[in-house]
Amino acid sequence: GGSSTPQTETLVLADKLVPQFCAATGFQPTGEPMESFPGDRLEGIGAQHPFLPRTAVVLTAEFVTMDTGTGAVHIAPGHGEDDYMLGSKNSFPILSPVDDHGRYTNEVGIPELVGKYVFDANADIIRILRERGMLLAEQNFHHTYPYCWRSKTPIIFRAVEQFFIRLDDIRSKALDAIHHHVKWVPSWGENRIAGTVESRPDWVISRQRSWGVPLPVFYIDDRATLNADWIRKLADLVAKRGSNVWFEFSDAELARELGLPEGTTKRNDTIDVWIDSGVSHLAVCATHPELRDPADMYLEATDQHRGWFQSSLMTSIALSDRAPYKMCLTHGFVVDLDGKKISKSGTYDKPMDAGHFVKKYGADLIRLWASSINFGDDVPFSEEMFTRLGDTYRRIRNTLRILLGNLLDYSVAGVADRGPQPTAAATMIDRWILDRLDHVIAECRSAYAAFEFHKVYHSINHFCAVDLSSLYIDITKDRMYCDAPDSPRRRATQFAMHKIFDALCRLLAPVLVFTAEEAWGYRSAATSSVHLQLFPEADGRVRDSAASQQIDQLLRLRGVIGQALEKARQDKLIGNSLEARVTLKCDRKLIGAISKEELEEFFILSDLIIEDATEPSATVEKTAFAKCARCWRHRAYVGTSKTYPDLCDRCENVVLGSKG
Repeated sequence: GGSSTPQTETLVLADKLVPQFCAATGFQPTGEPMESFPGDRLEGIGAQHPFLPRTAVVLTAEFVTMDTGTGAVHIAPGHGEDDYMLGSKNSFPILSPVDDHGRYTNEVGIPELVGKYVFDANADIIRILRERGMLLAEQNFHHTYPYCWRSKTPIIFRAVEQFFIRLDDIRSKALDAIHHHVKWVPSWGENRIAGTVESRPDWVISRQRSWGVPLPVFYIDDRATLNADWIRKLADLVAKRGSNVWFEFSDAELARELGLPEGTTKRNDTIDVWIDSGVSHLAVCATHPELRDPADMYLEATDQHRGWFQSSLMTSIALSDRAPYKMCLTHGFVVDLDGKKISKSGTYDKPMDAGHFVKKYGADLIRLWASSINFGDDVPFSEEMFTRLGDTYRRIRNTLRILLGNLLDYSVAGVADRGPQPTAAATMIDRWILDRLDHVIAECRSAYAAFEFHKVYHSINHFCAVDLSSLYIDITKDRMYCDAPDSPRRRATQFAMHKIFDALCRLLAPVLVFTAEEAWGYRSAATSSVHLQLFPEADGRVRDSAASQQIDQLLRLRGVIGQALEKARQDKLIGNSLEARVTLKCDRKLIGAISKEELEEFFILSDLIIEDATEPSATVEKTAFAKCARCWRHRAYVGTSKTYPDLCDRCENVVLGSKG
């Protein structure tokens, strides 16, 4: 097209954008389009800068969009990643005429812009274009722009010289350590960190910050000098005077202090903070004989596969050709019920400090919550969870209290020497609970070793709630309260309860640290803290699969009896199970050689009749026997004794024995 002036000017536009360009600018071309051709024909030709005596070169690039503008954009290789890559590919000088304060330098080429803040200079640049007749039209665009995440202010990109660690020389060794020498918990951490190590570029370790550890690089005639002896002298000086000497001393003062050549200078670059934390294995573990190097375990959140885990690994491989840790364990973030991360920054307005919850609920409940979750994932959190967990805590605590109460006379009877105990009097339920305890010990030890604390929580909670409270403690209550103190079966139960209490305290100690210590202190023979004891070990010799299978059969029969008892209660036939006469029909093989007395104890009955049948069933009627005033069981003997007519034979013998 042409202009109305005698001098004709030619515009080059992307064909697709011509209508949009004319509508936005009001430009009306004259005549027909001169020519249409592929854009790559322009590549390599010169283009005059609109107001500087400088010629640019036309290039093609994939990042130029065709949704607005003219189809042509300027590039600034010193101020953008795409521009930098394109400029470097074409051997352009990387011009960055902006200083550390965001102001234009003399390199900008326009005296009136030198010293101006880049954002303030935009209006001046538009004015210069307009004054020189180089501005066809101007328009404001709404578009995304990078902002500083901390100060919430706009930023510019600037190409500056930095120091790097070349990773190609250590990458393969790092990957070997990741795959063959470090254990990752959860296991997916291995692939996560391996992927980042494989793809990461060289590590830029210098920063332009107003605070931090100084980068110990000296300059002679503006050339960087890395001298190990000089850095060692500086490190010794920092050890005496602190790292601020780098910033407080002038170049000449520091050179004299360290004995460096005259004219040696320094700059104020600081070291990447990931170098600081990443060399903790050398600064801490390797310099303290009481610590282990490599460390047994590094523990952090999942984001540290890109952070501390990786910086520690890279520095250790570079320095020692090995990983700085044997294991890395990662946890998720605590999030609210909507999945939003709970963080100290932002607008989260509910209590987050651990002290608030410890004061309100106690440290043990907080620790119980932490053990109940799968920490490998993000953890939903609400304060209401502590209310629900309170029931679990009280159940565990109450179980320990009951065990302690039942063991009150255990040492008095002379069986607290912890040596081998006679087991001849152990009934089926005693053998079963010791079998279950051994399984719980094995499960908890395995879970602790794998850092699967939620499995410890569920295993112990189930053991206390079901195996102990609902079954063993309930079933043996009669013998514990009503048998003679030194009766063989009561002592057999106390022996089992002693084993259970001892193991539970030790297994709970890492989680319920205060509760376990408190309970342990009530043992008559306790001489030291539970936290100084060894973990219980599973002992296959106490495993009793026969007892376990037998109890499983009896529990099924217990369910059949329970349904019949419940119907009898609803029909007002009985008040509780001890008033019932139960006829149980079942295959006698299910019962085996268990005595009638032991079965009545297991089913918590006074009067049980067994009849052989193919399918199990139970019928209930009210027993004709009188109630024992001491144990409340209905027995045929009650009412026949002249001495104690209101007692059963068992209770009479106990009372007579207690009177000598």
